[in-house]
Amino acid sequence: MAKHPPRKDWFHRAPDVGGLQRFEAFFAGHGYDLHRHDTYAIGHTLAGVQSYQYRGGWRHSVPGQTMVLHPDEVHDGEAGTETGFHYRMMYIEPALIQQMLGGRPLPFIKDGLSTDPRLFAATQALLRSLDCPLESLEEQDALFDLAQALNGAGGVTAKRGNVDYVAAERAREYMHNALDRTVTLEELAHHSGRDRWSLSRDFRLLFGTSPYRYLTMRRLDLVRALLIQGQSLVSAALIAGFTDQSHMTRQFCRTYGLPPARWMKMLRR
Repeated sequence: MAKHPPRKDWFHRAPDVGGLQRFEAFFAGHGYDLHRHDTYAIGHTLAGVQSYQYRGGWRHSVPGQTMVLHPDEVHDGEAGTETGFHYRMMYIEPALIQQMLGGRPLPFIKDGLSTDPRLFAATQALLRSLDCPLESLEEQDALFDLAQALNGAGGVTAKRGNVDYVAAERAREYMHNALDRTVTLEELAHHSGRDRWSLSRDFRLLFGTSPYRYLTMRRLDLVRALLIQGQSLVSAALIAGFTDQSHMTRQFCRTYGLPPARWMKMLRR
């Protein structure tokens, strides 16, 4: 039987954004020695078995689980099988998580592995693709969801504080007048008079979705209206504030389950 040539290790890193670093890698065997860093290390094994020593024992991460290594905890990494392991990971500064938690203790995931579906989804939103840069508001929405998911997976129940409807409504109206350009959470906070993470929490409670998701849906509403009026896909995407046609198409497919070109074709029948 012919032997397959050994697979080569590789590493791909996305551009750093604020306190967030994201990367994707493959290791055929030994990955790295015992070490520690002062950030959270959170990610998914995409293929194979990712084995590592953590808090006095061996952990074995497989697809479908979420790895959450607490800051300053010693760990290493290696392949658990002969096929190697492929994974995506992000490093997040604890101070960034703390800003969203408002002084509560940092979430801790026992054993460094979780099967919590909400935590998996929140992590996947930040690691879905390293080649597609996240918009500022999209990234901050996803980080807020991740912080809350970490709290839940760690057994901490979020406390509901006072809700400021007026501030959230100001932010909502502001977004309606800014569909054609990039909007940041800092910008919404400044306009609404509410700090950004309190505004993000209030918006979800009052309108049932995140600021970025709300803005994206209104942009897609505009795209559909423009397409019906005869605009091209490229023009509709740019007028509605998307980076380009492919950015709009990805969001359109995630929302409606089919690409805009097919939607237009069905509409004309």
